[in-house]
Amino acid sequence: MGAEPGGRGTSRTLLLLAALLVLVAWRFPEGRLALYPFSLLATFAHEMGHGTTALLLGQSFDRLEMHPDGSGVAYWGGDPGRLTRALVAAGGLVGPSVVGAAILVLSRRPARARLLLGAGAALLALAAVLFCRNGFALGFTLGAAAVLAAAASWLPPTAAAFLVQLLGLTLCLSIFLDLSYMFSPGAVVDGQARPSDSQQMADALLLPYWFWGGVTALFSFAVLGAGMREALRGEGTPARS
Repeated sequence: MGAEPGGRGTSRTLLLLAALLVLVAWRFPEGRLALYPFSLLATFAHEMGHGTTALLLGQSFDRLEMHPDGSGVAYWGGDPGRLTRALVAAGGLVGPSVVGAAILVLSRRPARARLLLGAGAALLALAAVLFCRNGFALGFTLGAAAVLAAAASWLPPTAAAFLVQLLGLTLCLSIFLDLSYMFSPGAVVDGQARPSDSQQMADALLLPYWFWGGVTALFSFAVLGAGMREALRGEGTPARS
């Protein structure tokens, strides 16, 4: 039986430790403060999930707003039916997990890390220009794009690979921040009460909000599990003899 390369085993251990630290940190005020940029990135992915789903379903995506308290809202329009309204609402709930899992899968090859960071920077900058319409969203998105571009240029390969996996991991794990929102009928965004995404799904598809919160939570956990499994597999399967 072939031995597992030490570097791969070390990266797996670091990824699992990072997952544990993120989960613990989000339970304490100091940890939430330290992870604040990652929480904002999850909000961005959530709102882009709404907008991207709307575009894929033939609707319009007008603008995206974010606020310092970590809340956000995506404005979209068109002539949607019930199913389209429900799918657009669901797109925000599962957006961070889907994006995070995709990053984890793509990061299986460390050589891709700088390319992924550069692509992320470009996508953030493009989204800022096309969709961000309030100052906080614009400033955060452009700032995040600049950080990723700098990391792609200056970080050594090992550090770049770890950063990419950390980004994917925190996006996936942000579901633990959203669980209460998934199982609530409403939320406050920038001081205004709004129906939650689960409630919007219930309004469109008739079943109660907690049912749709459960469906989207289970889907997000399944995506998290799949992404973690692929990331922990590493670049390839060790040879056996």
